[in-house]
Amino acid sequence: MSRALIGMIAGMALGFAGYFGGFVAFLLVAALGGVGYVVGAWLEGDGGQTLREQFERRSRR
Repeated sequence: MSRALIGMIAGMALGFAGYFGGFVAFLLVAALGGVGYVVGAWLEGDGGQTLREQFERRSRR
């Protein structure tokens, strides 16, 4: 699955949560999405890097 598709799905989930559940639901979905990202990165073997290091590495390319 491409990163663009994953981003689109995450954006749609946040949009639905914000529309139907309000701001608190939006924050809850965003927080759980962040936790899911961290767990997924750790399971892929990128757990040794911080999120900041990943952004710095991408910006150098």
